[in-house]
Amino acid sequence: MRFFTLLFILVQVLVLPAQGQQISIELGKSPLPINQYYTVSIRLQNQPLKDYTPFPEIEGFKKSSRYSTTKTITTAGETTTILTITQNYAALDEGDFTLRPFTMKVNGQTVQSPGASIKIVPAPANGPQSINLPDLNALNETTDPVVEQEPEFISKEDNAFLTIYTNKKEVFVGEGVNVVLYFYLAEKDQQLLDFHDFANQLTGIVRQLKQPNSWEEAFDFTEITPENVLVKGEPYLRFKFYEAVLYPLNLEPVRFPALELRMIKYKVAKNPNLLEEDRQEGFKTFYSREKVVGVKQLPPHPLRDVVPVGVYSIQQKLSARKVPVGKSFNYQFTVTGEGNFDALMPPVPANPIELDFYPPDVRQDITRRNGQVVGAKTFAYNIMPREPGTFKLADALGLIYFNPETAAYDTLRPTVQVQVTGLQDTDALVLSRDLGDFYNIIENEDTKLQSLNQANEIRRYANIVLVVLLAVGTFVFLKKNKV
Repeated sequence: MRFFTLLFILVQVLVLPAQGQQISIELGKSPLPINQYYTVSIRLQNQPLKDYTPFPEIEGFKKSSRYSTTKTITTAGETTTILTITQNYAALDEGDFTLRPFTMKVNGQTVQSPGASIKIVPAPANGPQSINLPDLNALNETTDPVVEQEPEFISKEDNAFLTIYTNKKEVFVGEGVNVVLYFYLAEKDQQLLDFHDFANQLTGIVRQLKQPNSWEEAFDFTEITPENVLVKGEPYLRFKFYEAVLYPLNLEPVRFPALELRMIKYKVAKNPNLLEEDRQEGFKTFYSREKVVGVKQLPPHPLRDVVPVGVYSIQQKLSARKVPVGKSFNYQFTVTGEGNFDALMPPVPANPIELDFYPPDVRQDITRRNGQVVGAKTFAYNIMPREPGTFKLADALGLIYFNPETAAYDTLRPTVQVQVTGLQDTDALVLSRDLGDFYNIIENEDTKLQSLNQANEIRRYANIVLVVLLAVGTFVFLKKNKV
């Protein structure tokens, strides 16, 4: 029986390969000043975020903002994507605190953290922070008629509104616009309103906000927590239901319809007492105004329809400034700034006779925070010199883009140059070419041809052996019982 068990396990390994989940929890640094956030992050590799349980509560801290970061690395044609969701925690006082061990369920998988000790030290007080307030003149709400059945209950006026915020009224094609849907509720009126069928309502609202003609970089909002803000000097709770940066793909205006949010609205007892209910449930619907963001065409240019749009700068790294003929070197062309990094394509080199450029490896890091999508995208080129001399990489490489802040086209070009030494040698050029670790092991590898159907053949033979063993086992069992 032990033999049968081992054989069954072997067959399962061949037929059903295991799939590994790559999810982890990362904790912030300690000690840290009181004016900085402590962070707890969940990190996913090569898989989308479907769902996760709330981040833990930390005694002595208050949950603050949350943001997501996406990192994409492409090496030798193989792409790795790392998604990080980070929760910020604001310390309420200085001292020593403890984050107890906890677990979170991410995409159905339970991930554990051992916890940590957190030390908060003094820091200079920060200046006052400005708050982006909505246009109160855009407030437009309508109350559903509620029949007053009980004369002892009265309806009080509430101070709450639903509004769509955009940081720009007009953008160029490809320029990002930050869009946020807020619900504001005065702190003093918290007992008058409550959410009704919120999950289903939010799904329908977000569906109306989607734009078919725009690229969307959506912010993470699995858990919605209120923020304390001031509106015209009055304390309010602000709920953020949706946030994204949209990049229009054509001249169609970005149009957001008037949205509806149905809330539970309570009437309060005119003469409350301990023997009767002190409030009566009703409903109220809040409306946001329609919002339209205009889209402008880019100025005339031969590459107007393909250039990326954003506020970018260049960073560079050269593996060697002096190389011999026939010896490859690496040049990293990194674009940093704010914009749609998915629209950034590798710059196509104008191959000079003296240098050969090979397709680059690509690495992309994106952070969505504070209404912006910022990051860096690196194109790592292997370059083979074929002739001696001093060469400026700017003569072969450049990225044309449109800067919406200056409303002008610009070009990112390398500022480095490489000196190639030695004599031109066509044979040495081919033999000494460094193409990476994959090609360096060719001489040690077996050159025997392998069948593409080898895995299927092994699987088929294993199934045949399993069937034969089951048949023999059944025959022996029946014969033994018969005897």
